[in-house]
Amino acid sequence: MHGSLMGLLLTLPGVIIAITFHEFAHAYAAYKLGDDTPKMQGRLNLNPLSHLDLAGFILLIFAHIGWGKPVQINPRNFDRKYSTSAGEAIVSVAGPLMNFVLAIVFTILYFVLIKFAMEFVISQIGVIVITIIQSTIIVNIGLGVFNLIPLPPLDGSKIFRNFMSYNVKQWLDKYERVFYIVFLILWITGLAGKIISPIIGAISSGLINIIGMMFGINI
Repeated sequence: MHGSLMGLLLTLPGVIIAITFHEFAHAYAAYKLGDDTPKMQGRLNLNPLSHLDLAGFILLIFAHIGWGKPVQINPRNFDRKYSTSAGEAIVSVAGPLMNFVLAIVFTILYFVLIKFAMEFVISQIGVIVITIIQSTIIVNIGLGVFNLIPLPPLDGSKIFRNFMSYNVKQWLDKYERVFYIVFLILWITGLAGKIISPIIGAISSGLINIIGMMFGINI
């Protein structure tokens, strides 16, 4: 029980970081494209309270599948050189992309500590820090991969929509509720987790191997 509670506590920082930066990235991308809606709603900051959704936060901790408070945008405010679908795709991909960038940054930090601060790493505090870093890497990869699933309301549906023909978009709009139901079934039954877990594991292992080789460390 104690170990389980400690594990949850060590997961919290990674969850907070992953969700906060994910939603901030959406807000910042929309703002840079010309939409000031996120700014007016107070989403252009890294304050976790501005971005955390209680239900999504709790589920990400316990079920490893969750979400933040959705960033509201108005595509009609985008710069005219971007079509509505292209702008929405850019805003949508910003969130998962931020998570993958964070995973890379924390993996680099992980190896920096191992290579240059081993005495700290093996200390009691160091073990806690390393565990938090490892959890942050996994959570960010997980959130990034999960949101790339091409089903509404996930980011992937808006990203891939930009590359579809008008007729396909019309068909998707017609059966949007069906796709929502499919997503809910995948999520509730745990199939979504089973589908993306191997992908998360592969990305995590690949990232550790690549950056580990850069530092001359094999794990």
